[in-house]
Amino acid sequence: MIALHRVWPGRQIVPWPVRYLGIVPFAVGLWLILWVNAIFRRVGTTIKPFEDSSALVTQGPFRVSRNPIYLGMFIALLGVAVLLGSLTPFLVVPVFAVLIDARFVRAEEGILTKTF
Repeated sequence: MIALHRVWPGRQIVPWPVRYLGIVPFAVGLWLILWVNAIFRRVGTTIKPFEDSSALVTQGPFRVSRNPIYLGMFIALLGVAVLLGSLTPFLVVPVFAVLIDARFVRAEEGILTKTF
């Protein structure tokens, strides 16, 4: 995103003082990732994709999202895009969501379904 912003920024769509608001989604996304990591450690299951899970987590953010780590990444990326303020970093966010769904979410859901 930073490289796109530097090399091919496109139009500035978020004005400078407002760009500071990107800190909020970035911090929320990072906090969500760290919270889920703590839950995984507490229940003793892996956080690594495609490794066998030893527990099905349904507490905390898993009550509302089956993939809160990816959601946290998405939110943090959105925050970075706002901080940068140009058009091209915003293009990365939906591409990230599609790729994560295709490469990780579908496979992980299949593994969890088979295991639990």
